Amino acid sequence: MRWLTAAAALCLLGCAAPRDDVAAIQAVSDARAEAFRRGDAAAIAARFTNDGLLMAPGVPAARGREAVRAYYQKLFDEFEADLESGYDEVEVSGDLAFGRGFAKVTVRPRHGGEAQSSTAKYINILRRQPNGEWLTTHDIWNGNEP
Repeated sequence: MRWLTAAAALCLLGCAAPRDDVAAIQAVSDARAEAFRRGDAAAIAARFTNDGLLMAPGVPAARGREAVRAYYQKLFDEFEADLESGYDEVEVSGDLAFGRGFAKVTVRPRHGGEAQSSTAKYINILRRQPNGEWLTTHDIWNGNEP
């Protein structure tokens, strides 16, 4: 009976319920979206693994936190941006997960000009870190407009 109690205690420490994982992954997405709205490239990059890969349309893939930060900083230097986004689906399998979502981005040039909006769909792959935190390993999206 003691082994059963010990096994249950270990599971409580190391076996997050899937719904807890989904909530944690949703929180990562929400934090990235909020950082985007603030124009905080470093906060977005912090939600990626050290070797995370950003695959944005029309540009080479950016690997690593610094490359992710630089991609977003360039965007924020040129535009004020707003974002509506969220997951339509999240699946967890052990320490890996994916989220499939939607986004609507509106950008306003910092030096005058009309605001422009676009919509996209995306996939994020995330990995649970040794401390239990979920971080993005891969982020890929493409636009809905031709």
